[in-house]
Amino acid sequence: MKKGKRKRSLSGMQIFTSCISTALVLVLFGLVVFFVQVAHRLSDSVKEDLVVSVLLSDEAGQDAIQTYTREMQQKTYIKQLDYISKEQALKEHIEEMGTDPEEFLGSNPFSPSLEVHLKADYANSDSLSWITRDIKSQPIVLNVVYQKDLIDSLNQNLQKVSLVLLILAALLTFVSFGLINSTVKMSLYANRFLIHTMKLVGARWSFIRRPFLARSFWIGLVSAILANGVLIAGIHLFVHYDPVLENIITLHMVAIMGGAVLLAGILLTLTCSYFSVNKFLKMKAGELHEM
Repeated sequence: MKKGKRKRSLSGMQIFTSCISTALVLVLFGLVVFFVQVAHRLSDSVKEDLVVSVLLSDEAGQDAIQTYTREMQQKTYIKQLDYISKEQALKEHIEEMGTDPEEFLGSNPFSPSLEVHLKADYANSDSLSWITRDIKSQPIVLNVVYQKDLIDSLNQNLQKVSLVLLILAALLTFVSFGLINSTVKMSLYANRFLIHTMKLVGARWSFIRRPFLARSFWIGLVSAILANGVLIAGIHLFVHYDPVLENIITLHMVAIMGGAVLLAGILLTLTCSYFSVNKFLKMKAGELHEM
């Protein structure tokens, strides 16, 4: 009786230890998924802050400008569009430079314009080439101005950062798999003789694997829930102490992170358990004693 209780106690401790170990690894995995998303979000935000100025003809009336503005707002590549009148452009120049060009020129030298913020996917030189041609095809447009060198430099730097993050994510994912695999192997090690005994009495391999896979499923599920709890609590604390992060972190990002952790927790533990049980099933009695 005491031996049975002790065995159940050890088994429960093994499961508890496996859950905690796997949860810690999944927290690491979740952080990688989360920070990759944050980096992508920041990259898109920087690209969408770039301004493309569309200079309009002075001879165009307000009706023509309003019609053209409405047409531009329907373009698939437009994220945000702001109309800048001649008067507003002059006022902004005076505030920035402290001089009024109208005093020595005798007239307002500025033209009405549109400040265009492109969607992140279109903020590159290739897309801007055909976007510029599309915008200039309208008679009301005088010119399209943007900082080509800045956009090229920005995209090159962002590509380098993205590549580094992807390599880091791949390495950490590999490490996570290795750690979970070691945890699962250790939990199955104590049952190697039981597995061998069931094999000797004629039990099918699928029958032997079933309870171990079921236990691994629940360990993976519980571990993922614990890891998600820690991650979501951590994100909540960061947002609480720095409200600016609310503009970067979205529920969609948190949902992707949580789903990835849940899927990884279940799939990794099941996969590792499957191969570990198979390893013990293939061993002979002498090999089990030598381990």
